[in-house]
Amino acid sequence: MAEDPVEHLIALLARIPGLGRRSARRAALRMLADPSRLMLPLAAALEAAAAAVRPCSVCGNLDAADPCRICADTRRERGLLCVVEGVADLWALERGGAYRGLYHVLGGVLSPLGGVGPEQLAVEGLLARVAAGGVEEVILALPATVEGATTAHYLSDRLAGSGVNVTRLAQGVPIGGALDVLDDGTLAAALRARRPA
Repeated sequence: MAEDPVEHLIALLARIPGLGRRSARRAALRMLADPSRLMLPLAAALEAAAAAVRPCSVCGNLDAADPCRICADTRRERGLLCVVEGVADLWALERGGAYRGLYHVLGGVLSPLGGVGPEQLAVEGLLARVAAGGVEEVILALPATVEGATTAHYLSDRLAGSGVNVTRLAQGVPIGGALDVLDDGTLAAALRARRPA
């Protein structure tokens, strides 16, 4: 017997971070009430994004272009390189509009207990970008967690002697907080008040 398509839709929606089963059920009901206006355009957008969006070969951002629109933008401050844990953090900083430099997405933070070492992160790509020249400051915009601090110390050590100024976001980012959930004002203040790592 085939699976009920409504239950299958709810189960798939419930897999989305931030949506539990109850929220998935409400979303499914709303879409099913007007499928031609809500469901079919969403399905087409999901298919198009799955086919076109890829990680940028330079910074790791997600975009349909490679290099991504941020890396290709000649108006960006090319001497500034902001290192973030993931794409959600990059998007949060972009949403705030306070930063106009380039980015480097690590793809995580060091977590010895979780089995994440430097080899699992885009550390070598970061070091290569700095070694290629033109970078004056590396801003470590990593989470204010034990793993984020460990990663920041590791990167500071690896970048020592490179001739670049290494800074971290200032206070204002709460301990244990994730960048993608902070308000724009807090992110902007933290960027403006960054300090040496």
